Amino acid sequence: MIVFPAIDLKGGAVVRLAEGDMARATIYGDDPAAQARIFAEAGAEHLHVVDLDGSFAGESRNRAAVEAIIAAFPGHVQLGGGIRDAKAVEGWFNLGVARVVMGSAALKNPGFVREMARAWEGGIVVAVDARDGMVATEGWAEVSDVPVVDLARRFEDAGVAALLFTDIGRDGLMKGVNIEATVDLARRVDIPVIASGGVKGLDDIHMLALHAGDGIEGVITGRALYEGRLDLAAALAIGRKAAGGG
Repeated sequence: MIVFPAIDLKGGAVVRLAEGDMARATIYGDDPAAQARIFAEAGAEHLHVVDLDGSFAGESRNRAAVEAIIAAFPGHVQLGGGIRDAKAVEGWFNLGVARVVMGSAALKNPGFVREMARAWEGGIVVAVDARDGMVATEGWAEVSDVPVVDLARRFEDAGVAALLFTDIGRDGLMKGVNIEATVDLARRVDIPVIASGGVKGLDDIHMLALHAGDGIEGVITGRALYEGRLDLAAALAIGRKAAGGG
């Protein structure tokens, strides 16, 4: 199971939001590349990066910071936030991003996301962000009338690499991952699921690792790392064990 430390970007700084609210941002640093190196030194081979400003603007707003992260991090960078056209997708892959995360586009333009999944095999992740079981879009500012499972199933035969499932009501609050909803989604769709939102400690990592066989590919953690509640090296060890790596 992959443990993805997260770097969320707002105005070029490393931040974490509470429940996806841009007005409730905590700043953890002004050097994203240095943070990426810290995660790499702890043993991380995958990194999850979000351009929060881009999520709302619909286009990249922290390009320089993302490029610095890519240059500094020797592993795989997974990037989301406002990536909604073919030119942007191609541009990020050409710069060295391993995976592109698409959220709002998945709901509003599923045909385009399917096209990108075919063009960039194994490179597209669909973000399924939920508030009370319904899909949220536009940086979580809008809530649709589409159930999470229904959206996920639209991409089962599209060749997407994974589904990134976030329970917005827990994100950035360290309330604990919504294990039940995450595992339920993984069992109901034929696409690997990455858990996100609410990680508070190693117990969450352990619980998700127990369900690696149900289709849980990984977990994203941010605030718990920055607040010192989660030891990244220990979390990575749990993930490797779940994947059969010792």
